[in-house]
Amino acid sequence: MRKVFTWSIIIALGGFLFGLDTAVISGAEQKIQTLWNLSSMQHGLTVAIALIGTVFGAMFGGLPSDKLGRRKTLFWVAVLFFLSAMGSALAVDWYTFLFFRFLGGLAVGCSSVTAPLYISELAPASHRGRLVATFQFNVVFGILIAFLSNYALQDIGENAWRWMLGVQVVPAAVFLGLILTLPESPRWLVIKRKAMEEAHDILVKIDPQTADQELKSIQQSSAQTETQQVTFFSRKYMGPIMLAILFAVFNQVSGINAILYYAPRIFEMTGIQTDGALLSSAGLGFVNFVFTLLAMLFIDRYGRRTLMLVGSVGLIITLGLVANAFYTQSFDGYLVPIYLFIYIAFFAFSQGAVIWVFISEIFPNEVRAKGQALGSFTHWLMASVIAFTFPWFNDKLGGGNTFLIFTVMMVFQLLFVWKYMPETKGKSLEEVTDATPVNTAQPYSSTTYTNTSKTTH
Repeated sequence: MRKVFTWSIIIALGGFLFGLDTAVISGAEQKIQTLWNLSSMQHGLTVAIALIGTVFGAMFGGLPSDKLGRRKTLFWVAVLFFLSAMGSALAVDWYTFLFFRFLGGLAVGCSSVTAPLYISELAPASHRGRLVATFQFNVVFGILIAFLSNYALQDIGENAWRWMLGVQVVPAAVFLGLILTLPESPRWLVIKRKAMEEAHDILVKIDPQTADQELKSIQQSSAQTETQQVTFFSRKYMGPIMLAILFAVFNQVSGINAILYYAPRIFEMTGIQTDGALLSSAGLGFVNFVFTLLAMLFIDRYGRRTLMLVGSVGLIITLGLVANAFYTQSFDGYLVPIYLFIYIAFFAFSQGAVIWVFISEIFPNEVRAKGQALGSFTHWLMASVIAFTFPWFNDKLGGGNTFLIFTVMMVFQLLFVWKYMPETKGKSLEEVTDATPVNTAQPYSSTTYTNTSKTTH
């Protein structure tokens, strides 16, 4: 188990770079706008270019994961992170900067596909939730370190922005070296008929008592699909496809990225001065970090569905309170920041920790990379839409109506979790697959989702 934990931490470093790369631009974007005299449109593209790359990286991230394997894909992801950090820090003009930031976005998108499914295929069922959740933990840790790094480097001179972006070179180089020490996914080796003995040896290192049975189960699952052509967008996989899409959509219509990206603006709307707004933004990052860590301790004990039910209720209440504060203009002291701190706590405890775990579990071995890519692509596409449209909604509809929309979306999420989300804790990936409705997302039943792979529907 110690080996698996070490492997998971190494793989999850991709999440750390993911969070670092996503948030580090916040400290550099104003200086970059001044340096290259960017228009508002060019400035927006400068901030958004990495997010655009992320959408493409997520869209196509399943292809190298399937063709090259999980380990080789993450190796090239690390190379992209390294090149992006070095190139962005040394960029001599705006176009060069855009190119290297786009490369970083590709790395973020691809890592959000490959890292969670890689960990899920290595981890034993009893610890899979918390091990896959290390990816999200490292994402929020990376975001927190980016905020702290930007703060520490802001006064070092005219080229502070280059150092802010360049600090990513160090963790990227470490990640690149450590990836070489990892084994390949045993499930990928079996599916691709690469090396059965190697797959068995890896499974023995994971859990010697279950290795033989695990290998047999993977082989049986692979044999069932070997004789038929695998078409991902088919009736056979419609159930997990719909679950992944809806889960990713609800993750973003909670307003999480709008709040993280525009936190200083939101706080200033409530009358808080700029310094206080920046401090409150850093506080959001800290709360996100703490409650993601807490979720890792509970996700395998109480299950993914329980965390989502608790989180959904909390998000509805806190978003409703923020909407009401804007409607009534009740901005006494730090009331809205306190509501949003609690909101972040519920989000990190539920959606933030569960999304990558759940999507990595619900697809069969033969299409898991494609399923993870679909979920990640949907997540990043919706993140882009929310990030780009939030200022417009806020200006046209006002803070009250905007946060009311997020509240209503979370009511729909609660209904989705209650009626349709299966519980996946404590099962092998093959058992989860056999217990997940394949044709459509059927209403949740504790009997349906807790039986073993012999359960029929």
